Amino acid sequence: REKDDKYKIRMPKLRMAKEYKDKRKSIDDVERNILKSKKSSEEKSRKREKEEKFFRETFMYDKEISVISTATAECSVSSQRRVDLPVTAGEQLDVIDVVEGHAVICRNSQGRYGYVLLEHLNFR
Repeated sequence: REKDDKYKIRMPKLRMAKEYKDKRKSIDDVERNILKSKKSSEEKSRKREKEEKFFRETFMYDKEISVISTATAECSVSSQRRVDLPVTAGEQLDVIDVVEGHAVICRNSQGRYGYVLLEHLNFR
């Protein structure tokens, strides 16, 4: 063992300038933040796909999902059933489809779908 230690080459530690170290840390932080945002956007897209799948199954909706218009909720309404969309006053909703009666199918900013009564919406 002692003989092996004699012939081992020792590499000197390279010293980095402090400014270079700081710059490198900031670049690493930016890369980490980019990766975090990609991860969160992937999670959001998965959640939206899940909501869309649930919507298609529940409402038996086989048409293409397109926004007809946008509306603002006039008052807060909690949902009685899973197919009803709970809304808060002032919330922007995308109107997806008009249904017979006094309700429309809407989508909120979180990507959830459901019925909302026309009397609770304000179209501008």
